[in-house]
Amino acid sequence: MANWATLVQNCVSKKQNKQLTRLYLLTFTTFLCTLFYLLGLWHHSPPSLAATHLAGLRNCPDPTSNFLSTISNSTLDFSSTHFSPDPEEGAREFHAPPCDATLAEYTPCEDVNRSLKFPREGLIYRERHCPVEAEVIRCRIPAPFGYRVPLRWPESRDAAWFANVPHKELTVEKKNQNWVRFEGDRFRFPGGGTMFPRGASAYIDDIGKLINLKDGSIRTALDTGCGVASWGAYLLSRDILAVSFAPRDTHEAQVQFALERGVPALIGVLASIRLPYPSRVFDMAHCSRCLIPWGQNEGIYLTEVDRVLRPGGYWILSGPPINWESHWKGWERTRESLKEEQDTIEKVAKSLCWKKLVQKGDLAIWQKPTNHIHCKITRRVFKNRPFCAAKDPDTAWYTKMETCLTPLPEVNDVSEVSGGELSNWPERLTSVPPRIISGSLKGITVDMFKENTELWKKRVAYYKTLDYQLAERGRYRNLLDMNAYLGGFAAALIDDPVWVMNTVPVEAEVNTLGAIYERGLIGTYQNWCEAMSTYPRTYDFIHGDSVFSLYQNRCKMEDILLEMDRILRPQGSVILRDDVDVLLKVKNFADAMQWDSRISDHEKGPHQREKIFVAVKQYWTAPPPEQNST
Repeated sequence: MANWATLVQNCVSKKQNKQLTRLYLLTFTTFLCTLFYLLGLWHHSPPSLAATHLAGLRNCPDPTSNFLSTISNSTLDFSSTHFSPDPEEGAREFHAPPCDATLAEYTPCEDVNRSLKFPREGLIYRERHCPVEAEVIRCRIPAPFGYRVPLRWPESRDAAWFANVPHKELTVEKKNQNWVRFEGDRFRFPGGGTMFPRGASAYIDDIGKLINLKDGSIRTALDTGCGVASWGAYLLSRDILAVSFAPRDTHEAQVQFALERGVPALIGVLASIRLPYPSRVFDMAHCSRCLIPWGQNEGIYLTEVDRVLRPGGYWILSGPPINWESHWKGWERTRESLKEEQDTIEKVAKSLCWKKLVQKGDLAIWQKPTNHIHCKITRRVFKNRPFCAAKDPDTAWYTKMETCLTPLPEVNDVSEVSGGELSNWPERLTSVPPRIISGSLKGITVDMFKENTELWKKRVAYYKTLDYQLAERGRYRNLLDMNAYLGGFAAALIDDPVWVMNTVPVEAEVNTLGAIYERGLIGTYQNWCEAMSTYPRTYDFIHGDSVFSLYQNRCKMEDILLEMDRILRPQGSVILRDDVDVLLKVKNFADAMQWDSRISDHEKGPHQREKIFVAVKQYWTAPPPEQNST
């Protein structure tokens, strides 16, 4: 019995010991938490408040009560740090009223009235001539009355709404050439051209019998004097991406028709300044009765084509003077003048070290050499068309054209391709561009390129959760990337029925446009303090990565946004990524332009300073003509 009593007493004693241990532990934990809380509060307090705390702790017999009274008299701010501040003075004063309906097709840097102030010699008046500050129009360009969302690709290749491009001039002027026809409420594009009466598809088939268009070695093309871009339109089904350009001239709206069709195009002209592309980027260049005087001015225009043509690339010419023996009467030219013109072109091509591959029927094709080893030898013998002195061949923003030959990168053997050999399409898209492999792009490595490619796959997937129109296959066709870097955004969309014009700002730290082309993508240079060489309502979607951070203190934010509004289609979308403070300013201006906009979190979560701005341009048009005239 005594043993039993002893056992019970021991159990009770152990239970009491456990309870005491727990009490001690709880007390000690509470003390530590309080201590660290006070230390943290003191550490993060302003100096004056910290001094008050210390003085209270030294002088008062009850430090706890003194501390609590100090805290109660302090103002703690628990408000969000990412609220929208009051608009800055510029944003408060910013108004973006609708422009007059007469400006529905306004192109600031190719304004017809302004161009008349410049020399007609050498077509200089057709080049970019942007407005000075006093001439800048700060209003929102209206869509024409009756504007409709363009037809979806591929239907848009063959038709466009008349209300969107209300010009019938070409249907009359080019009636017999099957450029464009007017039927009911729309235009029809039969695919014809001056030199391809059987249609662009049959014409391209004829080219394909002379050079290989099927193995992926030809991916990027340049169409000079493109008309309504039927050649580029029908190359797309062959996985060949053409940049088409033509001036804003008497052939009213030809580039605008191309863009309505969903075909890449820009306003441009061969005159006195370089085309806005790097050197060595196009696999093929084309002219079908483009009326460019290739043999004149010491062959300067063909020399510019040579600059942008890739080593081993092709130049295709149809129309005068090719096959003049059969067409001289129809062209209303003498045999002698046409023969002289062709002889001059042949001489210029030879001076560029080009090889004439073939002339068959109405087509003639030359090929640029893959390197300049033999060309340098012939220069010593014939001493014609010297090589250009040391100068960046990729510089092409208001850069004067030259008659000298742009030298290709050095090689060690005649069998090597200058600048590096490219993979065939579609492997070209993900292969590391030779410009990166060679180290010519400062600070960009092979690993960085691969990481960037994967990064943009994730970013674009996230974008599609923010913009349902981008996610809807076929809703968008014409896309613009305002700061493309390595073309990762465009590459991530390669399986969608879209094309992306990748712009590289001339202010960018590294000129990456050449690498973008080496991926089999297209693009152009641009200074976003100026207007783009395109018509209003060109793009369904505009993307910009850190554009406004790049242009801070360079030009007005509202001017860039108004240009974006000009080239964006009604109901089109914008996605910008930038620092949150920059995007808050952007949103203030966007609200004034009546965009529906919001700021969303970064794909990595809300704790990133970089945010995503998403906006949709509202649908609105100019009033009916009778109301507008009133």
